[in-house]
Amino acid sequence: MFKYACLNNISDKGLEIFTPDYEKTDKISEAQGILVRSAAMHDMEFSPELLAIARAGAGVNNIPLDRCSREGIVVFNTPGANANGVKEMVLAGMLLASRDIVEGVDWVRANWNNADIAKTAEKEKKKFAGTELAGKRLGIIGLGAIGVRVANMAVELGMEVYGYDPYVSVDAAWHLNRKITHVFDLNEIYDRCDFITIHVPALPSTKGMISREAVKKMKKGVILINMARDVLVDEEAVIEQIGAGRIRRYVSDFPNPTVAGVRGCITTPHLGASTEESEDNCAVMAAEELMDYLENGNIRNSVNYPACSMGVCRSASRIAIFHENKVNMINRLTTLIGGSDVNISEMTSKSKGDVEYTMFDLDAPVSRELVDRIAQIPSVWRVRIIK
Repeated sequence: MFKYACLNNISDKGLEIFTPDYEKTDKISEAQGILVRSAAMHDMEFSPELLAIARAGAGVNNIPLDRCSREGIVVFNTPGANANGVKEMVLAGMLLASRDIVEGVDWVRANWNNADIAKTAEKEKKKFAGTELAGKRLGIIGLGAIGVRVANMAVELGMEVYGYDPYVSVDAAWHLNRKITHVFDLNEIYDRCDFITIHVPALPSTKGMISREAVKKMKKGVILINMARDVLVDEEAVIEQIGAGRIRRYVSDFPNPTVAGVRGCITTPHLGASTEESEDNCAVMAAEELMDYLENGNIRNSVNYPACSMGVCRSASRIAIFHENKVNMINRLTTLIGGSDVNISEMTSKSKGDVEYTMFDLDAPVSRELVDRIAQIPSVWRVRIIK
């Protein structure tokens, strides 16, 4: 029997897929798995029982990844599950910014008690005249699950689309419309595009990537859209360039004191994935990832451990070892297991940076003595008996 806890409200669509072998608990200390959305976990102490955390969403800045890695706790997210919801928010952002819809709505609200509002509107509407999307150039920074959908949508809207992603996956490339131009220099996007939208994860390497220098390179009158994370953009520099007339509008889904209420900034309250469909999709994917890992040790869509799968164990036992990615580790492990007179029927080992995950299927039950001997290796962080 596995136990799981929820730190936020998780869609019933996801919780419904748990089998009778799972029990929901309110005692976090006894849970092997945690489902979370936005709850802050950096100051939490993790029980030795905890094996995995599944984030029902993409961003994981609320989870202490390094600590989880060293404690052998796998952290999952749900890439692509909310992609359609965010894609539609990007479209909404482009329309709100290009057609000056927000200012127009504000004008109507301010003149609601004008008996001649319809007649006055005909005179005033020229103040809110905008531009159409068709024929404009859209630059997309990041061609992951969301970026690809945005790119394909923009092509259908009649836009000329440029995509930048030096690490675009084979799967993403297959799904990209062939009319999209893949560029390898961000300056080309800054120089040519009327709209720029950002779709990269918030990592130490991407923080502030839309810098003061980058903003100054952008085409005059550009509309900048940020549905990813506010830390990716030097927003003070953006506001300066709005005042200078280089940036026409900045659309952000992340309200903060820097941009909230600033003229030229259209800020929404983090609505990107706030749809019933996105929340359902994220919950289902998170639950599926958690179950496959707890039952089989398989890892997919982890942000701190490599993807690794051996399907369902058909041998007598399976163990999983979390360890540092160091030379000769696999040899030490296989020697130790072989020295215990246990045959290895199958194995796999994958690394990600300085962490490595190794699974062995064995032809005999795993003894506690063997597990203890493996755990004593200095570079081993955790040993888990799966079967």
